Amino acid sequence: MTDRHPTRSPSGSRPSPHPEPSASLHPRYDDGLGDRLALSATARRGVHTRTDGIPTQLAERARHGGFGVDRIPLESLAGWSFAPHTGNLAHHSGRFFSVEGMRADVEDDALHSWQQPIIRQPEVGILGLLAKELDGVLHFLMQAKMEPGNPGLVQLSPTVQATRSNYTKVHRGAGVPYIEYFTGPQAAHRRVIADVLQSEQGSWFFHKSNRNIVVETHAEVPLHGGFLWLTLGQLNELLHHDNVINMDSRSVLACLPFDDGDTVALHADTALLSWITEQRSRHRVHSELMPLASISGWTRDKWSITHREDRYFQVVGVSVQAGNREVPQWSQPLLAPVGTGVAAFLIRRFDGVVHVLARAGAEGGLLGTVELGPTVQCTPGNYAHLPPEQQPLFLDTVLSAATADIRYEAVLSEEGGRFLHACSRYLIIEGDTETAPAIPPEGFAWVSAGQLTFLARHSHYLNVQARSLLACIRASALAKNARSA
Repeated sequence: MTDRHPTRSPSGSRPSPHPEPSASLHPRYDDGLGDRLALSATARRGVHTRTDGIPTQLAERARHGGFGVDRIPLESLAGWSFAPHTGNLAHHSGRFFSVEGMRADVEDDALHSWQQPIIRQPEVGILGLLAKELDGVLHFLMQAKMEPGNPGLVQLSPTVQATRSNYTKVHRGAGVPYIEYFTGPQAAHRRVIADVLQSEQGSWFFHKSNRNIVVETHAEVPLHGGFLWLTLGQLNELLHHDNVINMDSRSVLACLPFDDGDTVALHADTALLSWITEQRSRHRVHSELMPLASISGWTRDKWSITHREDRYFQVVGVSVQAGNREVPQWSQPLLAPVGTGVAAFLIRRFDGVVHVLARAGAEGGLLGTVELGPTVQCTPGNYAHLPPEQQPLFLDTVLSAATADIRYEAVLSEEGGRFLHACSRYLIIEGDTETAPAIPPEGFAWVSAGQLTFLARHSHYLNVQARSLLACIRASALAKNARSA
């Protein structure tokens, strides 16, 4: 008698009509990658470029590139308009970004409430860095990129720095060079070194994230004008110059998976993660968008939207000429901070291991409640009218630091595509038992340099200022992996 039922596997499941493709296991970690990154960090010369001439080359490119940025009235922004009912400032395509209002309530031990203009850009942009081994050393493809808000106009950006609107050509302009290594068919022939969503400024953006991605290719890469291959050692050297390495480059560089080097820290990783979770739990952050025309404490005139006490920032309009961009001419709003900011880590060495004093900061525009930021992150002028006890903790320590205690200092700008001359003094300052106590105030924690690297591999643990400072720590050879490289 013939069995009319198909045979079954021992588990009782029916056999697949198609043969299962062979599966192979792969190592979870690349043991050699850390050594390759460390080797690149020691290489002070690249195969094509001498580092010492790059700042001059950027300045020459800015002078002779046909670039121009002029302030114009907000009503004169071509393609932009204020919505009649909300007053929101938006592009006619509905893409790129808009300037809207936000109300925020942040509660920990006290309730802080305010309203402000904020940039809403719901698209996830790509900050992509292409890597290739040249003469046995990892090099990274950087772009000498003009952004209208950059001091000096031209700085070194990642290979790709583009919003989705840019690389899908909503502007009807030219394509974004090298985007195919990150999104197109060419992306299948790459090796991913880092890939993580990270936040941008929570004080100026509403729930903004970018994809920070580093990929390595073994294919031949055509070199377009304005691009150059640099080692990590060269990039580290350039980080000591004011306004040469832009914010997006610093953010992506911070996400590189260096070997931690340090196997011990004041707090175990699990304890540190628990502390961050506790901080997120005890901060109640409620923020929501509201009509720009309805926010209190701000006024709008022909040229700007300004705080009534001339603090924080303004919203201004610019007309831009840039012959080598996807679109050669455009206009747009920019957020212009009032005053130069400070972003500083106090550091101490505990049994020889470098730790930074990180602050769990709640910002109204962050996607989550809290991310770790620098010890001090503020614009001092916004607090100058307040008594010392109401100013940010450790601000006086940072501003009065002796030259001998400063391990790193440079003026670095923030995102030049959205902010006009938004600069901060980035500082790493050696503390002691008096200025940086081992048992810090509530909301602060000592985090080793290796733990910063660990956290930067994951989304929304380090804010953009902390990531910039992590790149600066490596450039200053303070982290153990940098010292031993």
